[in-house]
Amino acid sequence: MSKGTHSATRSEALQDRKWWIVDADGLTVGRAASRIASILKGKHKPSYTPSMDVGDFVVVVNAGKVRFTGKKEEDKLYFSHTMHPGGAKLTPARKVRERHPEDIFFFAVQRMLPRNALGRDMLKKLKIYAGDKHPHAAQKPAPLKLSAQKLSA
Repeated sequence: MSKGTHSATRSEALQDRKWWIVDADGLTVGRAASRIASILKGKHKPSYTPSMDVGDFVVVVNAGKVRFTGKKEEDKLYFSHTMHPGGAKLTPARKVRERHPEDIFFFAVQRMLPRNALGRDMLKKLKIYAGDKHPHAAQKPAPLKLSAQKLSA
């Protein structure tokens, strides 16, 4: 007789969390964000349960050096709204990179996670830094290799 599918319990999810560090220098935004979103969800673990937060912590350094493909640096627009009539704001990716370079990566990962309380909990485990310094050395994050795909010229 088979036991069936195992769903992780809350205590199992909390005790098996690791810390990963990703150097985003030269990585493509979407490709790196999708891999990191998968780790935040916990899809790389055999104890993955869709209704629980079983994912790991991820520290991203050099987020300001992440790259777009094509003409997205000039053409991509980020939308926000003040919730007042006529309050729509469109900001080009170039200006977002100048003011808050870590926001480009944050928005990419945020939009790949569930849009509910579970997704917000997963997003709290993402730590993004524009430079190469981070205050999480005490957690001893293991390096996570994400390959920067070469574009053919």
